[in-house]
Amino acid sequence: MEQTFAIIKPDAVERNLIGKILEKIESKEFRVAAMKRVLLTIPVAECFYHVHKERPFFKDLTASMCTGPVILLVLQKEGAIKAWRELMGATNPAEADAGTIRKEFAVSLEKNSVHGSDAPETAAFEISYFFSQTEILS
Repeated sequence: MEQTFAIIKPDAVERNLIGKILEKIESKEFRVAAMKRVLLTIPVAECFYHVHKERPFFKDLTASMCTGPVILLVLQKEGAIKAWRELMGATNPAEADAGTIRKEFAVSLEKNSVHGSDAPETAAFEISYFFSQTEILS
């Protein structure tokens, strides 16, 4: 079983979409191996998104992730990383396929409702950044 990391972002939490997003996740046969609700701080968000530090959107991205609570998830299934990326849809919701989370729930490119790991190395870092092994029930 492969694991991936997901975040339900503040814009989706604020609009009460947690249950609808979890329903889509479970309908695609993902297993939720870990989940918690947290309020990120700027230093935590900056460290988490460190790979984007030199990008022009870094400050806006990290600030937006701290505007309200997020739901952190470890998702598990065969081919989880690719399957989660497909279910999320394109980063820009205008370009996302019908039936994807971002097509259905995202407000804009900046408020696109969810985050997901893009590779096994990224997933390993992101999962361990927020979860200890004792919190993940495989």
